[in-house]
Amino acid sequence: MHLPTATVVAWLLWPLFASAASLQKVNENFGANPRNVGFYIYKPDRVQAKPPILVAAHYCTGTAQAFFSGTQYKNLADQHGFIVIYPDSPNSGRCWDVSSTQTLTHNGGGDSQGIVSMVKWTIQKHGADASRVFITGNSSGAMMTNVLIGVYPDVFAGGAAAAGVPMGCFAGGNNNYAAWNSQCAQGNLRHTQAEWAQIVKNAYPGYNGWRPKMSIYHGTADTTLNYANFGEAIKQWTGVFGVSVNPTQTIANNPGSGWTKTVYGPKFEAYSNAGGTHGIPTQEGNIINFFDLKCTSNCFSYGK
Repeated sequence: MHLPTATVVAWLLWPLFASAASLQKVNENFGANPRNVGFYIYKPDRVQAKPPILVAAHYCTGTAQAFFSGTQYKNLADQHGFIVIYPDSPNSGRCWDVSSTQTLTHNGGGDSQGIVSMVKWTIQKHGADASRVFITGNSSGAMMTNVLIGVYPDVFAGGAAAAGVPMGCFAGGNNNYAAWNSQCAQGNLRHTQAEWAQIVKNAYPGYNGWRPKMSIYHGTADTTLNYANFGEAIKQWTGVFGVSVNPTQTIANNPGSGWTKTVYGPKFEAYSNAGGTHGIPTQEGNIINFFDLKCTSNCFSYGK
């Protein structure tokens, strides 16, 4: 697509403008939010005509504000014109509810439904692109990423989870909000590829539509959420996409030294960090490339 010269110049100069935008708390009623999840939003001064949305979910003990200041998503949003939603956990220990039956069920409640309501409000309020909504997070936020991609495949176009566990691995039953599951955390909860895939499918019974693409990141020396969960998540998402657990491509030192990228068909990729602990570096640039958030025309979107 050919862009007018003035438009090209404006985009090239965009990063040079000083930003007056700031993280804002949304206090109005934004829809179903049964667990009272906090809603913070960052809208750059200059956004794309129909801006995509990135949901950035914090870790346990974290906050929306800490994830805003501790990652590069704000700066990348300034450069590329997308909106960032920073949900804020209402739970003890600031972990996300990735365990209750409600949060693991489509439109069933829990933290996951509150976050989806934030997305829908942002689409309506700010004219955002419903076909370009993405979710990423670290640790507990990675676990929520897996949950949202599994439970709401009709909302998100893609997810990227860093140091998490498979969707449903922490399942604890009805009203078991933000429960800790030691069996899963220690890497002792194992399923077959088909069993893991069925857990995802059970979250939204009857859904046979398009599935969001997915990427995962994990350190081999993670003692908080054992590295075995990386392999279990590979089984889960390859099962959902109907591809082999054996990668079609393996790339050393990608996205950096000590990392290994494995590709499993067109919609799923995984990154292993040799010697990496639970606090592996957040690969923000790699993640927004995976989501195609730098793009302004003919971009990756829902259904592609």
